[in-house]
Amino acid sequence: MKVINYFESDKQEHWLEEIGRCDWGAGQFLHDLLKQGKLQEYVGDNVRVLMLVEGDELISFCTYAEKDDIQPTDLKPWMGWVYTFPQRRGHHYVGMLFEEIARIAKTEDVHKIYISTNHEGLYEKYGCEFYQIMNDIGGEPSRIYCKDL
Repeated sequence: MKVINYFESDKQEHWLEEIGRCDWGAGQFLHDLLKQGKLQEYVGDNVRVLMLVEGDELISFCTYAEKDDIQPTDLKPWMGWVYTFPQRRGHHYVGMLFEEIARIAKTEDVHKIYISTNHEGLYEKYGCEFYQIMNDIGGEPSRIYCKDL
């Protein structure tokens, strides 16, 4: 298993199709933004789509970007669109994505990242702490977590 960046892959069409298999509405939104070439407009120019893969199989993915669904805010950067395919859950694969984000963040002198979610008890497993409730761009309350790197 390894973590790769969608934008640095020479198999973007394959990985786009794999992301499209996601059964989560937000994952489908990410797929559409990638397909239309509009992800950067939504979350910033330096966005990375990190994918945990095994051969040609996509196991888990997330974004690492300046913005997420909490806008406007001065908080940054964000880990977003965190998803593991159902048949691969329960193995803490998201931890491998966190490790890659931590590696990247340290090269950018970033010391904390934020996550917007409605889940409780998931991100705490990876060392995240509840920060506060904020409204997302749709006006819905979202739990904001922070992880010190």
